[in-house]
Amino acid sequence: MRERFGPGAREKETDEELAAAKREAKAQGQLSIFDTAPQKQTEDKSIATSDSARSTKASKPRTQEVKTKKHKKKEHKYSTGAFKISHRKLNMLGNQISGTPINYAILQMQFSEKRASKRIMNMLATARDHAVRYKNLDLDRLVVSEAWTNKGISHKKFEPRGRGHFGFRTTRRSKLHVVLREGKTLEEEKAAERAYKLKKVVSANAVREDKPLRGLPAMWAW
Repeated sequence: MRERFGPGAREKETDEELAAAKREAKAQGQLSIFDTAPQKQTEDKSIATSDSARSTKASKPRTQEVKTKKHKKKEHKYSTGAFKISHRKLNMLGNQISGTPINYAILQMQFSEKRASKRIMNMLATARDHAVRYKNLDLDRLVVSEAWTNKGISHKKFEPRGRGHFGFRTTRRSKLHVVLREGKTLEEEKAAERAYKLKKVVSANAVREDKPLRGLPAMWAW
């Protein structure tokens, strides 16, 4: 009894000993509920779960491919934080970079004498990196398609003056928004402009135009 129920270390039984013990219990009719339960259902469930897992794994990349095809990003919006500047002064810089390639806009802000040009240059560089990294847009064809300004919160300060008078000084804040899209490069724009000008040129030797001259100075009025 002491050896059987004592607190000593218990040795692990081998698989053969466990099988022999189950046979003895089955002969005596003392099997547990888990041993008497049929194993076919569990096997069927395991097979069904494995098939469902395989089907889900096979279906996941298809759904991801469909999503990437449907929801392809075509633009990237970015903006600066509200900082101390008037919206009219900031709008002048927005008009300067609107409709230009992103690298050309960064170059313009790099050599600009305005105080807010450095902040806008850093914002444009960050927007360019995010558009290429997260939206998979083409770096060589990125254009600042839109640029606009919004007013921020304006603070009023008390300003005392002479003879008991006083006034308020307002400090204005604003921020700049840009939208980057894929468009024509600077070389393509120059080539299109040159082709348009060449198309308007008419050679006097090849084509004769019988049109009256209008709006000419007095020396040409024969």
